[in-house]
Amino acid sequence: MLKEDYEVVIGLEVHAELSTKTKIFCSCPTEFGAEPNTHVCPVCMAMPGALPVLNERVVEYAVKAGLATNCTIARDSKNDRKNYFYPDLPKSYQISQFDKPLCENGYIEIEDDEGNPKKVRILRIHIEEDAGKLNHNEFGEGSLVDLNRAGVPLIEIVSEPDIRSSGEADRYLKKLKSILQYIEVSDCKMQEGSLRADVNVSVHKPNEPFGERHEMKNMNSFKSIQRAIEYEREAQISDNENGVKINRETMRWDDVSGKTFSMRDKEDAQDYRYFPEPDLVAIKLSEEYIANIQKNLPELPESRKARYLEEYKLSEKDSRMLTASKYLSNMFEEALAICGNSKAVANWLLSDVSRILNEKELEPDQIPFTAEQLAKMIMLIDKGTISSAIAKKVLEELFETPKNPEEIIQEKGWIQISDEGAIKEVVMRILENNPQSIIDFKNGKDRALGFLVGQAMKETKGKANPQMLNQMFLEELKK
Repeated sequence: MLKEDYEVVIGLEVHAELSTKTKIFCSCPTEFGAEPNTHVCPVCMAMPGALPVLNERVVEYAVKAGLATNCTIARDSKNDRKNYFYPDLPKSYQISQFDKPLCENGYIEIEDDEGNPKKVRILRIHIEEDAGKLNHNEFGEGSLVDLNRAGVPLIEIVSEPDIRSSGEADRYLKKLKSILQYIEVSDCKMQEGSLRADVNVSVHKPNEPFGERHEMKNMNSFKSIQRAIEYEREAQISDNENGVKINRETMRWDDVSGKTFSMRDKEDAQDYRYFPEPDLVAIKLSEEYIANIQKNLPELPESRKARYLEEYKLSEKDSRMLTASKYLSNMFEEALAICGNSKAVANWLLSDVSRILNEKELEPDQIPFTAEQLAKMIMLIDKGTISSAIAKKVLEELFETPKNPEEIIQEKGWIQISDEGAIKEVVMRILENNPQSIIDFKNGKDRALGFLVGQAMKETKGKANPQMLNQMFLEELKK
């Protein structure tokens, strides 16, 4: 059977660290990057007799996430003990939720690989505490435990197995990240472990039951997740074709080799020996509480995209790309309020700004300059003070040394040449040096004009007013 005759089935369990100031069951700070074991107390270190107290903000943030992903919010919920041993889990059990999660039966809308709308169902969203972190000795002489992360609040967002390709998985994860950032419940900094996913992959032939799945734990790179799915797809199809039995396993993804390796058998729910957490009371939510959170939800990506289409007449593609990032769309709106040029702001953000972000491997929230500085640069173009070519240089400078664009062009001597006499002199010199281009233009080759303008821009180092150049070259060429 051909590989194309198999269907891949993907389910994702996404863990997002919540942006609360304190941990889920104690008052220790959640700030990232502190010295090891400095954000700890008897509760998150699991000292005998220390009792947990639920952080109300954690419940609020989880409900916000549930409402933003179209979930039903449970009025009656509880915490449970999930029993398993990891060296960085101080209690040897995790306080999580089992049969009564806070949020259930939601969905996120994405596009499938053909561009058609598709709903990926969300089975549940529940709250739980994070584990600590092992710092492995590079010489293989043991590991040190840092418990700063132990007790940091998480929501786990579990999808149904509705995803059918690595591309769909990527779009789902990016949409989910965008929603969580819009509602400000998580910073989703994958490099800091604030957003990570367990990826479940299986394959099967059409009209047959789903195959046994492999799970890849704690993945925190969209690119790696796509690669891992593609690798597992190919490997599982090959095993099926060769009669190799696929067992349910937890796998480790190796980014260097681009392969997965077996770690252990996959646990079932009964292996965790769940039972209600006896040290915490049940979670009872009133209709008023939920309605108040619903009322105060901020504008979400889909509604913001629709507004951009309607108010600013942006294209569907540009609206989608801008609103995919809360930080990028906020910068768009702030810059637009200053300069009033929606098309220009969108073009700069989606072209040159995005290109530089990709080159520098930065996220939109790491843009070093302000929306006001971007708007001022666009206003300098609109006034004819600088050309678009010079503006590209200004933008590069803004990434390196954020300051007023007017200061940059003054310091660099980049003010656009709009003096007719100076431009005329350049035009005549370029025509004199390129007689063949004059002949080509008169023979109907319009590209000759572009070449001549390009030569003039090159000679003036991009400072000549391009509109004036075009006009003067046309006047001379038509004589």
